[in-house]
Amino acid sequence: MRQPDPKPDILARADAIIAGLLSFLPARAVIGETISLKPYETDGLTAYRQAPLAVVLPESEADVIAIMKFCHAEGIRVIPRGAGTSLSGGALPMADAIVVGMMRMNQIIEVNYADRYAVVQPGVTNIGITQAVSDNGYFYAPDPSSQLACMIGGNVAMNSGGAHCLKYGVTANNLLGLRLITIEGELLELGGKHVDSAGYDWLGLITGSEGQLGVVTEITVRILRAPEGARAMLAGFAANEVAGRCVDAIISSGIIPVALEFMDRPAIHACEAFAHAGYPLDAEAMLIIEVEGSVDEQTEMLRRIREICEGFSPISIRVSETAEESAAIWKGRKGAFGAIGRISPDYLCMDGTIPTSRLPEVLHRMGEMSTAYGLKVANIFHAGDGNLHPLIMFDANDPASFAKAEAFGADILTLCVEVGGCLTGEHGVGIEKRDLMSVQFSKPELDQMRRIKTAFDPAWLLNPSKVFPLETSAA
Repeated sequence: MRQPDPKPDILARADAIIAGLLSFLPARAVIGETISLKPYETDGLTAYRQAPLAVVLPESEADVIAIMKFCHAEGIRVIPRGAGTSLSGGALPMADAIVVGMMRMNQIIEVNYADRYAVVQPGVTNIGITQAVSDNGYFYAPDPSSQLACMIGGNVAMNSGGAHCLKYGVTANNLLGLRLITIEGELLELGGKHVDSAGYDWLGLITGSEGQLGVVTEITVRILRAPEGARAMLAGFAANEVAGRCVDAIISSGIIPVALEFMDRPAIHACEAFAHAGYPLDAEAMLIIEVEGSVDEQTEMLRRIREICEGFSPISIRVSETAEESAAIWKGRKGAFGAIGRISPDYLCMDGTIPTSRLPEVLHRMGEMSTAYGLKVANIFHAGDGNLHPLIMFDANDPASFAKAEAFGADILTLCVEVGGCLTGEHGVGIEKRDLMSVQFSKPELDQMRRIKTAFDPAWLLNPSKVFPLETSAA
């Protein structure tokens, strides 16, 4: 993956830049030694690595303002970073850049149950919000598979979703307000603690902007009343395409489960070996379908969904009867990406989105691509909203294998656009899909996006070399 050349003048001033940072930050907040920079050289897309010039760990909004003013004055590139769980290379550093790690800004500032919101700093983990309010019967809805580690600031940057976004929406649907520091060190307050805001939808613009418009220092999220209960159903099928048709039938019936997840045979076997959840090992594909509400509501929805599934000759259907069974089912799904590591040394996780009616066709064509490239693929994804996560298995120690995996992934994402979908659902563009943006967007559309980026960041110092194809980027 080609990256812009580093700025020689910045590299030559490395020692002076670190000394400048230490002039207004404590020593514990500045990392400059080569060995100490190693943990920051990559993110969840581990195929690419580059150590940054330095890392700074702000502990307050005032620290962030000072850092941004310094970097703006010195012309230094800035890479915002949360937990580093990005699967698209969104937090990949550059040799002449400073990584601004937000993990020490991890306080829950306010919880208001009457108005159903929480104000948190960006370093709070996704699951940490729910843990803070669960004793009072509330929860935060978006739930990425990495929710134990990923931070809410990163969720905002990538507009993350999760298994339950089918019913509750992605991050953008669960935000009320943000505090954002621009590259010049100015504070912008967007939205608030109320349902809607006057004027332009700046909140919508910033959410999913991948750290290219500013650094978020405070986030106001919706919290919701927890449902009375939930139950999960497992349905196994004889073929991927059959399971895909079943997904479309459930959605087109007007039933909206809280979650509707898909796994194929390789994923089923890997996850069952990890979670021992009772997944159907004789199935080619499996759906995890969860409903919630009162006992009567759960029973009625499961009855209707079961009727639809039975129309597709399932190999097996099993409904969880206890909270422990449901927890085991979700343990397998939430640990799926890690479980695939048991059967492949490396994999690329794609993130395309398609209309659910095209799911059988897309699954069939991905199978043909897998055969053509000679690479195995495991399918684990949010089937209810058409957000695909094919995991392409390869060997990173074999350059030819890696090259084929990248080409295979590009073909999958191009297919998603071809059938009426888009390049990304919740992982963002980062560097992974950067050079595919012209597949989905025309030059005038990309130029308009660049003008917005330039309005916020005239010198393109914020997370450069991401999102935009390099030939249309100012970085």
